[in-house]
Amino acid sequence: MRDELLQQLLDKPVGPAIASRAVDPERDFTKQIEITGDEASVTVKAARGEADETAARQYLIDKGENPDEWEATGFRSGEWTMANGDTGESNRYSFRRISAPGPLPVPVDELVALVSDYQPVLNRPQGSYGFLVLLGDMQFGKVDGDGPAGTLHRTLDCLNKAADRLMAYSEMFDIGHVHIAWLGDHIEGFESQSGANVWRTQLTLNEQIRLTRRVMMHALRLFAPMGSRITMASAPGNHGEAVRINGKGITRYDDSHDTESLIAVADAAALNSAAFGHVEFFVPDTDELTVLVDVAGTKIAHAHGHQWRPGKHFEWWRGQAFNKASAMHVADLLVAGHLHHEYTDSDGARQFIQPPALESESTWWRHAKGTTGAPGLVVALTKDGLTDLKEVIR
Repeated sequence: MRDELLQQLLDKPVGPAIASRAVDPERDFTKQIEITGDEASVTVKAARGEADETAARQYLIDKGENPDEWEATGFRSGEWTMANGDTGESNRYSFRRISAPGPLPVPVDELVALVSDYQPVLNRPQGSYGFLVLLGDMQFGKVDGDGPAGTLHRTLDCLNKAADRLMAYSEMFDIGHVHIAWLGDHIEGFESQSGANVWRTQLTLNEQIRLTRRVMMHALRLFAPMGSRITMASAPGNHGEAVRINGKGITRYDDSHDTESLIAVADAAALNSAAFGHVEFFVPDTDELTVLVDVAGTKIAHAHGHQWRPGKHFEWWRGQAFNKASAMHVADLLVAGHLHHEYTDSDGARQFIQPPALESESTWWRHAKGTTGAPGLVVALTKDGLTDLKEVIR
């Protein structure tokens, strides 16, 4: 049985159920089922064209089985001449039980509701400081570690803890601007590494995107009342690339599920300007990979770390800054995901922050290097180009 919250955030509106055809003794001649552990076989005898997989699945239902827990793995067919001269079929279908993650022990209340139902907060905090929430690398859909359900719970829990830390810091600093940075690889996707991870990806592409979108919606609803100005920015990661051609190249550099998810949330927020009119959303310009946002006087550049080799972030930044047409030459702080571990660095007044991943581990990395992840996100306080107070939330 799927985790309750995971299923809740994957739910989608579907059409009304249509009753299946009632069993007709004149048409359903003979059926037989054999179940041994996680293997099953169903034999259906009927007139030609009627002993199909649908009839076999219906017999699974008739015998108290959930057809969604079984996938067809084999098929064998035979024919005979019935008493009336027509040709009958005897088809045998083999099934295998699909394993599913068990439920987590802690129930979580519903987190997503219609935007139009959200009531505005009129007395939002004002101040000169900015509060940063930096997160990424959820890679929703990936089987590694505790899988999609574990990553989902962890991400929501860390966002809630970040809101608690914002309230605590507000006792010491006048915080008026809250900024949430989505730093890429929010989905596992099927394009990165030429699709090498497809087998290890439990969720469909649309399910991965739906989780990302609804987690972003949770963050919007959570932080909207907590500042007079709220901003969200998203940088495209390599796993979020929408299209690769023959495993190489992409369409445009900004063509990303990571950024399109935030655009969808922005569209939803526009439906309730009274509650979310003070919230701004930012994604890279056409064919770009970075986006720059001013937060409390600190110019923050957002990127994903696949653009440079590990440890070469400042070399990459210097190259970008050499182009005066690039906003990178005025940036005070570079924030990025990709390498899955917490890392901060400085070069003069310029600073770099890399939050850890929110997935629990990369199994490939654990096998290669022995270490698992230390998942979490980073919160920080910034003002006028300085970001000196930083904290990891786990």
